[in-house]
Amino acid sequence: MELTLQNTNKNLTFQILIAMIAGVLVGRLLSFGVSENEDITINLFVFTLSLKDFLVEGLFNIGGEIFITSLKMLVVPLVFVSLVCGTCSLNDSAKIGRLGIKSIVLYLITTAIAITLALTIAIFVSPGEGTSLPTDANFASKTAPGFADVIIGMFPPNPIDAMAKGNMLQIIVFSILFGIAMALAGKPGQRLASVFNDLNDVVMKMVGILMSLAPYGVFCLMAKLFTYIELSEVLKLGKYFFTVLIVLFAHALITYPLILKLLARLNPIIFFKKMKDTLMFAFSTASSNATMPITLNTVTQKLGAGNSVASFTVPLGATINMDGTAIMQGVATVFIAQVYGIDLAFSDYVAVLLTATLASVGTAGVPGVGLILLAMVFQQVGLPVEGIALILGVDRLLDMTRTAVNVTGDATVSCVVARSEKALDEEVFKSNN
Repeated sequence: MELTLQNTNKNLTFQILIAMIAGVLVGRLLSFGVSENEDITINLFVFTLSLKDFLVEGLFNIGGEIFITSLKMLVVPLVFVSLVCGTCSLNDSAKIGRLGIKSIVLYLITTAIAITLALTIAIFVSPGEGTSLPTDANFASKTAPGFADVIIGMFPPNPIDAMAKGNMLQIIVFSILFGIAMALAGKPGQRLASVFNDLNDVVMKMVGILMSLAPYGVFCLMAKLFTYIELSEVLKLGKYFFTVLIVLFAHALITYPLILKLLARLNPIIFFKKMKDTLMFAFSTASSNATMPITLNTVTQKLGAGNSVASFTVPLGATINMDGTAIMQGVATVFIAQVYGIDLAFSDYVAVLLTATLASVGTAGVPGVGLILLAMVFQQVGLPVEGIALILGVDRLLDMTRTAVNVTGDATVSCVVARSEKALDEEVFKSNN
């Protein structure tokens, strides 16, 4: 049985990888027909459809959207059920406070390291020097809410409405309170806990079903994306694009392994081997929330973190952990300053570091938070917010990589916190599953 499970995991990894490559190739081939020959048509019974309508906006769009929507469909029930199960199983009520403090501090530290690394490498590489771009671009950013508003907004006036809207911070708060109440309710709570444990098993089984369908969804997503991607934008912003990529890889392959080794005494190579499927999901979906069911499954079933810890750290990380976004902000700050010929002082870089790190928690759960944070950083150091429009052309590709980095951070912090709470099963971590 164990051998079968190993083969299944290896086959799934290989299938997802092939689906990604095939999607990219098909997308690039179709880009010529879509962009230059819109009159290419396909006769389908009594309908005449263009190539774009039939494949890209038809089959690929439907397949990709169903896959993403199915993943998002599981997020709310998974977070609610698993967090209630984890909270009500805690014997020590003070453990919840410890989990919260450890998780938030670690997420803030990794974000601070990420943006420091980004600023350092960007200053050394100077991605904006010699770049000729129009500086009359327009961009309007949403206004970030005040910190007090975010804190107040964490408590849901209507938990059902919070679940309907997918407000993750409100769901986390309600789930924790509900789990605590179950633990204190005695026998009624114990009876309800058994129901939630069964529900958790069913939801995780649904996650497994979706994972088996992943290659098809990944192919559709990649094929549609690479049909419309303008490679000329990547070439035009090549120095910026590859600087961000270098920092993202450096953070993922140096910072996280060091944290795992120093704080949890875990083997980073084993960690990344078990994370490969999850990282492919994250890259193809470009959404930490959509990948959350897969991340939680990997952290608990493959990495050995206890559900009482992982059910808290993973949803929290998907909401406030923005290492990838912080890296983009650091490189973008240096890039835009150089494009506009604005000299930034050391104090400005310190302001960028503090603003991006603290605001990652202060704006958690806000839609479009990445661009809001970048606008806040630009305003803090006196850079034109309109400059954001210059980098939007390549942001989709970078967003996919940023998401993979963020998910890696979520799993890293989960393992470290679980190890500190003696809730990490080393036998599961070291096993070949």
